[in-house]
Formats: sequence, C-alpha cells, structure tokens
Amino acid sequence: MRVISVNVATAVPMQIEGRSVLTAIGKRAVAGPVAVRPLGLAGDEQADLSVHGGIDKAVYAYPLAHYAFWQTVRAQARVAAPDAALPFGAMGENLTLDGLDEAQLWIGDRLVLPHCVLAVSAPRTPCFKFAAAMGFAQALRLMVRSSYCGAYLTVVQPGRVSAGETVELQPGPREVNLRELFKARMKA
Repeated sequence: MRVISVNVATAVPMQIEGRSVLTAIGKRAVAGPVAVRPLGLAGDEQADLSVHGGIDKAVYAYPLAHYAFWQTVRAQARVAAPDAALPFGAMGENLTLDGLDEAQLWIGDRLVLPHCVLAVSAPRTPCFKFAAAMGFAQALRLMVRSSYCGAYLTVVQPGRVSAGETVELQPGPREVNLRELFKARMKA
C-alpha cells in the first residue's frame, strides 16, 4: 500500500446551478513533502467546515482503484472523452492511495506512514459540489450505489507526507466497517 499523490487546494468560487459557491474540491497534486497538522495538510482548505475538515475530518483519502470507474461513467455521461484521465485529487481527496479501499477499512484503523500516523474516522458523504466537479448530476447517486466514498482521517501523529511513501494498515477495534457505515448512513 502506498501514497500515489498528495493533493491540496484553496477555496475558490465555483458556479453551481447558477450561483457562486465557495469550494475547495478542486485538489491538485503537489510535489515534495507536505506538512500534516492536526487540522489537515499545509496549503489545503475546506470551504464548509460543517461537513468537511476539523479534527475528525482533517484528511480525506480516496482509493486509486476507483478512478477507472469514474473515468468510465464520465465518458458515458459525455462529460469527458473516454481516454481523458482524471487528475489525482479530482475526488476532492488529499491522499490518493493504492492498495486500500473502503471494504478493508474500519473506524479506528490506523494508517502508519513513515512520518505521520492517521486514523480512519468516517466515510465521506457526497454533496452537490462533488456532482458539479464530476460534471453530471448522477454522480451522487453513483457514489452511493458503488459505495466508493473514500475515508476521512484524523491526525494521530502530525508530521509530513509525500507521494510514493508506503502505508501500513494497523487494525483498530474492527467494530464498524467503513463501507457498511457509509451504506447505513445513505439509507437513513
């Protein structure tokens, strides 16, 4: 398991359904080590702290394996050409991870990186900004149906993170699976 990309963004206005909305969903890959602080990555912002950010949602991780799905459905929705690659960070994630997905993660699991430690705290709940970033309204429904939600992480040990670093999964209490929690929340 490893970090494929480290992604950050500042909040900027975006036109969504005819109105200007502040968002930081447009994360982009950055080179070199990035400081990991208790409230997130250096250089990263969240526009709506009621649903993103804070101690429990300081870092958002998304599986690399799901990118092919999103590229395919975007092509089917005629948002992008079939061969148009989504840039890392396109899901709004801070960390693009290879080798981990929601079915393997449980609340309280720790992701031990060489220079910091993060813990799984919650699944992401998709919002209208995600649909706007993907370019088609059905994106929300597809995230719910696929359970390709990614994981919010809390910072256990601050430090730094770089693309290419290994990730060791340290199991937590294994009482609540991330994918199952996401499915339960989406039914409520």
